[in-house]
Amino acid sequence: MTASALSTSPGNRIAQYWSLTKPRVTQLAVFCAVIGMFLSTHGMVPWKPLIGGTIGIWLLAGAAFAVNCLVEQKVDAMMRRTAWRPSARGEITPVQIIVFSSILGGLGMWTLNTFTNPLTMWLTFATFVGYAVIYTIILKPATPQNIVIGGASGAMPPALGWAAVTGALPADAWILVLIIFAWTPPHFWSLALYRRADYEKSGLPMLPITHGERFTGLHILLYTIVLFGVTLLPYATRMSGLVYLASAVILGAIYLGYAWKLWRHYDDALARSAFRYSLVYLSLLFAALLIDHYVPLGIGL
Repeated sequence: MTASALSTSPGNRIAQYWSLTKPRVTQLAVFCAVIGMFLSTHGMVPWKPLIGGTIGIWLLAGAAFAVNCLVEQKVDAMMRRTAWRPSARGEITPVQIIVFSSILGGLGMWTLNTFTNPLTMWLTFATFVGYAVIYTIILKPATPQNIVIGGASGAMPPALGWAAVTGALPADAWILVLIIFAWTPPHFWSLALYRRADYEKSGLPMLPITHGERFTGLHILLYTIVLFGVTLLPYATRMSGLVYLASAVILGAIYLGYAWKLWRHYDDALARSAFRYSLVYLSLLFAALLIDHYVPLGIGL
């Protein structure tokens, strides 16, 4: 079978469209949304918002990432990290991406409206617009602070999950959003540091390119300090107990160690390790919140 036939085979075509949704990033977003669902109630989450909300949020997140791939098609083609994407290689046309994203987005809106509530549907749609349009089209090519400003849309999944179950957004839901908002800059700038050659080719004004390694390292350290403080808010507001507090302090101390080393003694291998730890850090932090929520030791302390 020829390479051309392989690229158009049904299995490979599905894989190409699947890759447009950036599955690993989508999984982390949906994970945070599901944590928000469980933290919103002291009992078990009803099956309708749990299943419907999870599927609906995944569909709209996938639609947003597909639009991102379309908008950054030329940029992705210049970067080693993203040149493999079918959008960058021209294997999927812009019209096909638009149709694919529209179908995912429409199904996501219907699913959220049917199985959760209109608040969740419109909040998730606003998050889609914030990421796919405001961040990708307007902010990312305009300012080295793009990830800070645009991080608001990426921080919304826990609030979406909370709203899916309760139809409301109390202060506790926004604390979860604030945690991801503070986590996003040090997480992404670590990647941008060791991938700076790619970003130089792309022409995007990423902080390591416009201000250098040491300046970026300092900002990573400062934002990590802010993040450490923000992660203590769930305990301070009695949203969580000692199980979460101990986890947040230990995980945060490790992250601060990475940030300090990046600022004082930078190298690419360290930045890569810091980026990988940031993914583990967020997953474990939210898992600790969930465990604390249901473990008797963490209730009411």
